Amino acid sequence: MYIGNKEFIIGDRTYIMGILNLTPDSFSDGGKFNCSQNAIEHAEAMIAEGVDIIDIGGESTRPNHKAVDEKEELQRVIPIIKTIREKFEIPISIDTYKGKVAEEAIKAGANLINDVWGFKKDKYIAEVAAKYDVPCCLMHNRDNTDYGDIIEDMIVDFKESIAIALSAGVKKENIILDPGIGFAKSYEQNLYVMNNLEKFNSLGYPLLLGTSRKSIIGNTLNLPVDERVEGTVATTVICVMKGYDFVRVHDVKENRRAAIMTDAIVRNR
Repeated sequence: MYIGNKEFIIGDRTYIMGILNLTPDSFSDGGKFNCSQNAIEHAEAMIAEGVDIIDIGGESTRPNHKAVDEKEELQRVIPIIKTIREKFEIPISIDTYKGKVAEEAIKAGANLINDVWGFKKDKYIAEVAAKYDVPCCLMHNRDNTDYGDIIEDMIVDFKESIAIALSAGVKKENIILDPGIGFAKSYEQNLYVMNNLEKFNSLGYPLLLGTSRKSIIGNTLNLPVDERVEGTVATTVICVMKGYDFVRVHDVKENRRAAIMTDAIVRNR
């Protein structure tokens, strides 16, 4: 799989996606990087720490977040994407569920669409992914927690997202799946899904995990957002052991080291 000019060899190792939030109300870093200079410096720091992809988002997805209109989201992300693209070769992901934002981000230099609604919120985004022939990450999400067998129900939900993508013309080899820890799941359900991450390998697509600093870690360790590095690292180790190809994190250095060590053991790298 190519993301931008970089080849990602699926099954070879677990790649690190670093988070760059351009939102004043981000749950994890409180708007620390929503000014351009700070954002560029943070991107540069993540690259120095060995990040493989930078994921840029202009709307918080935390619980009870304030919705952002398309114009505001574009104003937040496009200048930063352009600047990072001018300065660095690093693949860029746009974290959005809005088709127009995804399209403008790709024009500005983004290489991957990361949609927390799995193409179910705005159907135009699937057309954008197909039109520009870019990879996409389809995250599991829904507007309720009414599951029977949660894993089986998630697989059904995933198949709906995959069908939307394929019917729009997205290539099978351009699809990545994310089980959406922290989205439409209770604390207990999140733990259960974490313990069954390997079940989604049956769908036949590369897998990405995003647990960084989330409430699953805060609730387990009873720690604030800025003290959840070790808990995040534990989830990274588990996802590598379960065969995941990407992990989306705030703390690149620590999680990258943990992933390399785990890969050395489980993949003989």
